Amino acid sequence: MNKKVLVLSGSPRKNGNSEILCDQFINGASEEGHSVEKIFLGDKKINYCIACGSCQRNNGVCIHKDDMAEILEKMIEADVIVMASPVYFYTMDAQVKTLIDRTFARYTEIKNKDFYIIITAADEGKELLERTIEGFRGFMDCLPGAKEKGIIYGTGAWDKGDIKGSKAMDEAYTMGKLV
Repeated sequence: MNKKVLVLSGSPRKNGNSEILCDQFINGASEEGHSVEKIFLGDKKINYCIACGSCQRNNGVCIHKDDMAEILEKMIEADVIVMASPVYFYTMDAQVKTLIDRTFARYTEIKNKDFYIIITAADEGKELLERTIEGFRGFMDCLPGAKEKGIIYGTGAWDKGDIKGSKAMDEAYTMGKLV
């Protein structure tokens, strides 16, 4: 069955390690015939949620007139969502956290999705990155029927391109094929 795969690349750095792993995942999923779209969050205008509650009173319509409504609609329509972030101070970056917060307008409609998480970090140890993963899991716990399908740990990647040649490259490609 062909699936709609939405890849949310959260790095502020184009062609950085997180995005390189996203592209590997995309290669695998595309080869299997899935429909894949990548959104580079750094190219999008996503304002912070200001907790005004307007979206809850207005059928999910946010007061901000930015790119989030379009992204949120794509999240609702997707079968599979890949969320990628570099790890900064043992948590996801601001771009991804802002996106998650802004799903509040319609988060209950992001249901029955398979989720893959891609994280990259200079740190070599996966155990220290569990704090970051727990942040993603907290988000998924709020979504009806969300299923965590896989995590790609791109460790030991500080400088742009450090991830190339790592085992995370093969893992991202393989997970993409298994969507």
